[in-house]
Amino acid sequence: MASRAKSILILFLTALLLSLLFVRSAPAELPSKTAGPRTVVDQAGRTVVVREPVDRIVSGYYISTSVCLALDIADRLAGIEAGAETRPIYALSRPALLELTSVGTAKDFNIEACIALNPGLVILPYRQRDTAETLVEMGIPAIVVNPESYEDMIGMIGLIGAATDADERADLLIEWIRRGRENIDERVSGLAYRPGTYFAGVNTWLMTASVDMFQAELIDISGGCNVAEVISGSSWAKISYEQLLAMDPEVIIIPSEASYDIEDLYADPMLKSLTAIRNDFVFKMPSFIEAWDSPIPASMLGARWLFEILTLHEQNFNDIYLQEIPLLNFDYFYMEFYGFDARDAVNQVLGYDEIQPAK
Repeated sequence: MASRAKSILILFLTALLLSLLFVRSAPAELPSKTAGPRTVVDQAGRTVVVREPVDRIVSGYYISTSVCLALDIADRLAGIEAGAETRPIYALSRPALLELTSVGTAKDFNIEACIALNPGLVILPYRQRDTAETLVEMGIPAIVVNPESYEDMIGMIGLIGAATDADERADLLIEWIRRGRENIDERVSGLAYRPGTYFAGVNTWLMTASVDMFQAELIDISGGCNVAEVISGSSWAKISYEQLLAMDPEVIIIPSEASYDIEDLYADPMLKSLTAIRNDFVFKMPSFIEAWDSPIPASMLGARWLFEILTLHEQNFNDIYLQEIPLLNFDYFYMEFYGFDARDAVNQVLGYDEIQPAK
C-alpha cells in the first residue's frame, strides 16, 4: 500500500530533475546600505521604524529564517529559532546557522537571549506580537509576520525585504512565486474534477488544517477540494473518527513534519473504510530539504507536487504536465535562491549515484 506513495515520490523527484530547466537570470544585487531609517507596517498592522544598516538580525520563526536565506541576508543573522539541526536546508545552504544562538521557539521565545545578541531587527511570528511590542519599548525594532495565506506569504517576503534593504532580491523571489502560481492556476483551471482531499495534522491524523490555514489553501491552489472546509479557525483542529469517516476523503495528505507515517494510517482499523485508504491514496509531503506544506517560498514546489498527486488520482497524469511547468524546477530554485545543488540532496533520498538522462 505505502509502496505506491514511495514510488510516486521517487518518480516525482526524478521527473523534476529531468524536466526542462528554467533559464536562469542573474541574481539581483542588493542595494547599497544606507544610513537613514526605514518605516514598515508589519503583518500585525504595527508601524515599525528600522534603523539602517541592519547588520544583526534575530529570527524567532523558521519561516522567516528560510526567507532570510532566500533573500541572501543569512550572513546577518545573529540568532535563530531552536531546532536548527532538524532543518536540512540550513546545513545545505548556510551550515554556519547551526552554530548560532538559539532564541527559543515560536511558542516559547527567549527574550533575554534575544536582547543579549544586540539585534538591529527581530522577526517574530504573530503569536509573539506582545513580545514584539516589549522589544520596541526597549528600543529594539521588531516586526511580526503572519503568512497564513498565499498573499500573506508574498506580503511577508516583501516586508522582510523592505525592513532589511533587500527589496530587489525580494521582488525577484516574489516574481518567481507568482509566475509559478499562475502556471499551476492554468493547469488547475482545466481539471474536470477536484478530488476530496484531507490534510492531516502534524501530531495525529485526527487533526486537520482549518480553513484559514495555509495548508488548506494549498489544497485549493493544487486542484483539490478540502473536505474539512467547514472547520473554521487558523490552527490545527481536533476532529473525531466519526467526523473523518463522514468526510470520507479520496486523498489524504500527511504533512512533511508529521510524527507518524503512511503505514500508521493503514494500520488503524478505524480508517479501513475510508475511500483514500481503500484506493491507496495516502501520501506524505516531501521533507528531505524543508517542509513544502509550510508558508515558505518553496511552497510553490509543494503546490506542484500536490497538483501532480491530485491529477494522478484522476488517471490523466502524463509527462505533458511536467513539461508545462518548467519554472517550478526545484534544482533551479534552490541553486538560485539558496545557493546549493539540490541534485545532491535528491540523490541521497533516491539512493542513486547519478541521475540518468531521460530516454
